[in-house]
Amino acid sequence: MAATGETSQIPQANTSARESRVATHSHIRGLGLQEDGSAVVGTGSAGWVGQTTAREACGIVSDMIKLRKFSGRALLLAGAPGTGKTALALSISHELGSKVPFCPMVGSEVYSSEVKKTEVLMENFRRAIGLRVKEVKEVYEGEISELTPVEAENPLSGYGKTISHVVISLKTVKGTKQLRLDPSIYESIQKERVSVGDIVYIEANTGAVKRVGRSDAYATSFDLEAEEYVPLPKGEVHKKKEVIQDITLHDLDMANARPQGGQDVMSVMGQLVKGRRTEITDKLRGEINKVVNSYIEQGIAELVPGVLFIDEVHMLDIECFTYLNRALESTISPHVILATNRGMCTVKGTEDSGGDGIVSPHGIPTDLLDRCMIIKTTPYSKEEMKVVLSLRSKVEGLKLGEAALDQLAEKGANTSLRYVLQTLTPASILSKNSNRAEISPEDVSELDDLFIDAKTSADFTAATRQPHSS
Repeated sequence: MAATGETSQIPQANTSARESRVATHSHIRGLGLQEDGSAVVGTGSAGWVGQTTAREACGIVSDMIKLRKFSGRALLLAGAPGTGKTALALSISHELGSKVPFCPMVGSEVYSSEVKKTEVLMENFRRAIGLRVKEVKEVYEGEISELTPVEAENPLSGYGKTISHVVISLKTVKGTKQLRLDPSIYESIQKERVSVGDIVYIEANTGAVKRVGRSDAYATSFDLEAEEYVPLPKGEVHKKKEVIQDITLHDLDMANARPQGGQDVMSVMGQLVKGRRTEITDKLRGEINKVVNSYIEQGIAELVPGVLFIDEVHMLDIECFTYLNRALESTISPHVILATNRGMCTVKGTEDSGGDGIVSPHGIPTDLLDRCMIIKTTPYSKEEMKVVLSLRSKVEGLKLGEAALDQLAEKGANTSLRYVLQTLTPASILSKNSNRAEISPEDVSELDDLFIDAKTSADFTAATRQPHSS
C-alpha cells in the first residue's frame, strides 16, 4: 500500500459501558430508597421517577428476601402498561446484588412442542436457585521462574519424541519450589498460554491449571496494556486455598442429564446435531436434591434462593397455576415475582365449549392470589413524563430542547409514555437531517405525519370496522 503522507486518527473509544449499550431499563440502578426505607425523589433516586409507594413496598419485599422471610409466597406487580412493573423487578434484583440469581421469563415461554409446560416452569425455578460451593483445595501457587518440558523417545513409534514430564519452578515471597509434573498438566499449561513470569495456581488433586495474571515485576510504563498484573503471592508455594463457586440447580440438572457419549468424531457430531431439548426427570432432580442437602449439612455448600420473575403471568393456563401453587410450597424454591397488566379476565385454560370460563382478577386463580402480596403501579403524570424523557435523552446521548420536551410530555399524557420514548431517536434523526443542534418542536410535529400511536390506530380501526387495513 502506497504511503500518502496523511495521518489517520484512531477514534477515541468510549469507556462507559452503560452509555455504549442502551436498553429499555439502562437508567435503572436500584429502588432509590433512603436508609429509613422512604423513596428518594429527584437526585439519588437510582434512575427512578415517581412510583414512590410501589418502590417503598418493593423495598420491604427486598428486605424480607434478604432475611429469608419470603418463602412460600409470591409478589404480584399489577398496573397499566408502561408503569414500571418490569423496572421494579429489575430494581429488586439490583438491591439483592449480582450474586443472587435473577431469572426473568414471559408467561408465553411455557408453550413448547418439545417440552411440557410444567417442565419449562421447573427449569426456570431451578435456574433461580443458586448454590454457593465452598471447597478447601490444596494448590501450588506462585510465579513461574522455570518451565522446561523434558522430552523422551516415543515408545509407540520410532519417529519423533514425546514429552515425558515437565519441570516447573514456582516462586512466592517466602521461597521457591520445583515441581515435576505429568505431561497432561503441560497440555493444560499450553491451553492457558502460560509462560515464564506468569502467576498461576495448580490444584494438587485434579492438576487443573489457572493463570491468575502477569507478575507485577514485569509491569512497564505503558499507558495501555492488555496484560493484567498481579502481585507476587505471599506464603508458601504449597498451601490450602478456599475456592468459592456459584452455580444454579439447573446447571447441576443439565450436567447430570446430558448423556456422555464416546470421544470419537461420530459421537461428538451426534451430540451437536441433536436439537431436541432434554427433559429432566423428577427422579434425577430428587437425587440431585439429596446430594445438595448433604453438602449443605456438611457445610460445604450454601443455598442461595434467587428471584424468578414471570412477566405477563396472565398468559399461563390453569395447569401452570396449579403447578405454581405446589412449587411455592416446596422446601427448595426461589422467590417468585409476577407481573400483569390485566384487570378482570378469563383464566386461560378454563374455557369450554359451553361457557366463557372462570373470570378472575388479573387472570389468576383466587387460590394463587391469596398467596400473593400485591403492589399496584400508577400511571405517570405529565410532569413525571417530562423528567423521564429528560433522563432517557441523557442516557441515549440526545439533545432535547425545552419546547420539544414540553410537547413530547403533552403527547405522552394523551397517548402513552412508551410511545413518546420510542419517538426520541426518530426525532433526533429528523433534527440531524434538518441540520439542527437539538430536537425541536418541528421535529416532534413532523413525527405525527410519519407515525401514529396505538390509541389513534385503535380509534381508526373502530371507525372503519374493516377486517384488513386499507
